[in-house]
Amino acid sequence: SMELFLLGAILASLLVSALFGYVCVRYTRIFFGILTLALSQVLWSLAFKFYPITGGTDGLRVPTPTLLGLPIEASADKILFLANNYYYYVLGFFLACALTMWIIVNSPFGKALQAIRDNETRAEFIGVHIRRYRFVAFLVSGAFTGIAGALWVVLNGLTTPDILYWPFSGEIVFMAVLGGFRTFSGPIIGAIVFNYLKTYAVGYTVYWQLLLGAVLVGLVLSLPTGIVGTASRLVARFQGRS
Repeated sequence: SMELFLLGAILASLLVSALFGYVCVRYTRIFFGILTLALSQVLWSLAFKFYPITGGTDGLRVPTPTLLGLPIEASADKILFLANNYYYYVLGFFLACALTMWIIVNSPFGKALQAIRDNETRAEFIGVHIRRYRFVAFLVSGAFTGIAGALWVVLNGLTTPDILYWPFSGEIVFMAVLGGFRTFSGPIIGAIVFNYLKTYAVGYTVYWQLLLGAVLVGLVLSLPTGIVGTASRLVARFQGRS
């Protein structure tokens, strides 16, 4: 059952996030980044050691789950399943998660996190418990990551320790930077653009990594506030002139 997949993924992610968050929220800036990177590398190494659980280098095959308790015919084509039923299932979860995140961002909790981001000293001065809010944000991030991971492995059909390696996490961070991490829709747009460019580059040349890297670096350098941030500034400038 896909719902059991999701429940297990959320609980496991919350457990790991609680353990990591307890350590990481004590630090900020580059120290926070290095520490989270180091801890993810520890998980990556452990995933290779615990072969009976993770499958080691072979990974684990992910069977096609049932959706909302509805049975799936044994003769059903997996490609059609992914392109139809599963596509709309994931789309529904994406919209629900986006709405939930929008509510969180615009709630008092979200405003407190934005205050911490903009000026930590001032936020602490007005009574915001910095570490507590960071820890809860770490848990929220872990829950959403668990949902994304559970939905992704079904599409991939196989999960290996490589998804714990830092370049995989780096791609997600890069999507946020590319789209504009200071805007709500920025990471979404960044993910769409990144995956489109990656798919196009793979089909265009064997040196797709070089081509993709050059294009993305050029975009980031020319659009320092991200695609959405730059577009918002251009629209505001145009409206100001008119």
